[in-house]
Amino acid sequence: MQRLLLIGFGNVGRALARILLEQHRYPGLASLNVAVVGVTTATRGALASVAGVDLATALAEIELNGRFGPTTPGFVELDSMRAIETLDYDVLVELSTLSVANRGEPALSHVRNALTRGKDVITCNKGPLAWSYRELADLAAARGCRLLHEGTVMDGVPVFNLTRHGLRGNVVTGIEGVLNSTTNAVLSALERGETLADAVRRAQDAGIAEADPANDLLGWDAAVKLTVLANVLMDAELTPEAVAREAVTAATGVRARAALAEGLRLKALCTAEREGSLVRASVALRELAPDHPFAHLQGAGSALRISTDILGTFVLAEEAPDLNTTAYAVISDLFALAEPLS
Repeated sequence: MQRLLLIGFGNVGRALARILLEQHRYPGLASLNVAVVGVTTATRGALASVAGVDLATALAEIELNGRFGPTTPGFVELDSMRAIETLDYDVLVELSTLSVANRGEPALSHVRNALTRGKDVITCNKGPLAWSYRELADLAAARGCRLLHEGTVMDGVPVFNLTRHGLRGNVVTGIEGVLNSTTNAVLSALERGETLADAVRRAQDAGIAEADPANDLLGWDAAVKLTVLANVLMDAELTPEAVAREAVTAATGVRARAALAEGLRLKALCTAEREGSLVRASVALRELAPDHPFAHLQGAGSALRISTDILGTFVLAEEAPDLNTTAYAVISDLFALAEPLS
C-alpha cells in the first residue's frame, strides 16, 4: 500500500479524494492500493491518521465549514513543512498553489525536504521544476527515490510519460504549444467582440480562470509551464524569468478581431528552441493560419507540438479539461511509482 501525504486540499485535491472514495466505479483502478495518511493546507487546517484519513468526512467538512476543525476526525495542529518532516508516509503529493512571486516557494522546499527524507514525490505544482528541476532530479537520484510531475503541464495528458517511454533515443529539438487555458478562452471571447473584463469574467464563471488572472494574462503561467517542458524534455537550465513574455491586454481584442477577419487566429504561442548549446524560450501572441494545428483550439483546450531529431514532429492536444483530468495525473504517477524503475 502507498501511504500518501497531500499538501493542499483545493479543487484538485478534492477531486482526487472523490475518485479514491469512488474507486469501485473505475475498473481500471482495481489494483490501485493507497491510503491518505495526511492532508495539510495553508489556512484550512490539517488532518493525520496512521490508519488513513476519513476522506468522506474531510470533503464534507471543507464543503460545509470551509476548513477542518478540532472536531474533525484526525485533526492536528500541524503545518505542511512539519508534516513533511515528521509524518510516516511513502509519497508526498504536492498540490499547493503556484507562487510566481516567491519563485516556487513554499512548494519547492516541500519537495526538497521530502526527497531529502528519501520519500517519493508527485507534484502538480509547477514551481519546483521551473526554478530547481536539475537540483531536485539529482537529489531524487542520490536518495534513491522518484520525482514525478505529470500534472504540471496539460493536466493529465501523458506528456512526460509519453516522452519518457516513447521517445527513447530521440533528442527533443523544439517545443511549441498553447499551454494556458485562461488565455486561450479569453482570446476566443475577444474574437467574438467581448471586452477583456467580460472575457475574464466569463472564464472565471466557467471555473477556468483564477480569481486573480494576472499570472495568466501576463504570461507567467505559460512561461512556467514552458520552462518545465524545456528543463525536463530539452535538458535546459531555464527559469521563468528567462522566458520572454507578451501579455494579453485590453488592446488585444482589436488584434484578435483583425486576425479573425483575415482568416487567422490569435493565440498565445509558447516556443522553446535550441540555439547552439542554449535553449531560448518565449510566450508571444501570434496570428496562426487556418492550417496550423493550434489555430482552431477552442476554450480551455491546450496543445503541444514536439520536434525530435529522429521521430520528427508530433502533436498532443486536449479538449475541455476538468478537475478529474488533473487528478488523474496524480493517479497515473501513482501507478508509475508502483512499477520498477526503467
